[in-house]
Amino acid sequence: MIRKIVLFFSLAGMLSLTACGPREIPAKGDFTVHVFNDTPVRFAPDVYPGAYNAPGPDSVYRLVNGRIILKKITLPDFRRNVSVKLRVTIASNGDRWDKSGSCFVLPKASGINLLNIAKGEKQFPEVDSTKLEHMIGIVPGEDYKPTVELMRFMTPFGVGHFSAPDDSLTHNRKPVYIDHWADNVSWEQDITDLYPLLEGGAYVGIFIDTWTAEGYVASMTIDVDESHLAYDPLVRRHVEPLMNTVYYEGQTYPDIFARRDVSMDFDIPEGARNVRLKYIVTGHGGHSGGDEFVEKRNIVSIDGKEVLNFVPWRSDCASFRRFNPATGVWLKERLASYIDKDGYSEKKVEEPLASSDLSRSNWCPGSDVVPEEVALMDIRPGKHTFTVSIPEAAGIDGNKLNHWLVSAYLVWDE
Repeated sequence: MIRKIVLFFSLAGMLSLTACGPREIPAKGDFTVHVFNDTPVRFAPDVYPGAYNAPGPDSVYRLVNGRIILKKITLPDFRRNVSVKLRVTIASNGDRWDKSGSCFVLPKASGINLLNIAKGEKQFPEVDSTKLEHMIGIVPGEDYKPTVELMRFMTPFGVGHFSAPDDSLTHNRKPVYIDHWADNVSWEQDITDLYPLLEGGAYVGIFIDTWTAEGYVASMTIDVDESHLAYDPLVRRHVEPLMNTVYYEGQTYPDIFARRDVSMDFDIPEGARNVRLKYIVTGHGGHSGGDEFVEKRNIVSIDGKEVLNFVPWRSDCASFRRFNPATGVWLKERLASYIDKDGYSEKKVEEPLASSDLSRSNWCPGSDVVPEEVALMDIRPGKHTFTVSIPEAAGIDGNKLNHWLVSAYLVWDE
């Protein structure tokens, strides 16, 4: 009798623990969205007149004469934790130049966005011209939050279209240290922190600053991997857009940093945890002495206190040579050591130096741009001021179009 009572209480205890413990969260399964597949991005006012063109059979909107492609995606309602990866692939469709590119998402909390502006239904909010010099859309305003970048990238010189071994433009430009020109260029970034902007559904797009009718073809895939743990509840995060100076639509080259700092206010709510700043920056102005080719310091402050002070610079651009068949090439003389039949000898040689090899302000032709991340450990709830300063920025001077593409946002756990 005693043995039966002990067994009864043991089973009851196990059932009780099961009932009180965490229950398994239903799984949705991993999910992949093929957003674009070799979709043209080009300047084609004869085909896509005006700022807005309704989607065709591919469900793709074409904005600003085809220089922006935009599409609505839908994701499952995940309840377990997820990790999210973005993959973007670009190839030239005839444009041989290096161009600024941006993969982005329209914030759902913003009543004004690129799509309804292009439709003529909305317009960027009025700005304080004494602070922002009429540069619309770069900071939050009434019913408006800046577009959030999923990935910044730079197209290479002519990859794909000019990559054939017998191409008349490029067949004599290939250096000996690569065996062939690449067919395209592809980048992948972890964008898990931006999942709140994609959750359920969102409008995502690609902008390339091309002015040719040929332009580029672009592919974009979003992979969502769900946690395999039975109990791993989704971490709730918030993304707060702060600034974006990319000139997507009806905006000018942002050379404002040459004359002044740019500031905006934001609020941190009670209960915000693990607050992080993400900062993406590239300098432009394709001429000797411009912001593209000269190291310039970026200083980012919150409430007047520096949180980021660095020189955004890439010195590894020669490693992207296989993506740049159409780049300009010069010959540079130098004294070279080499092996001959008697051992090492030296002589003067001429070597090709490509434009794509040159170091630049945080980018290379054919590279993506990884956000700088700063943990704001001591930030308190309440109102704060975010400021970007580029003290030695050159500014526009005639056809010298110096400017800085800066985008920034906050992420915190709720």
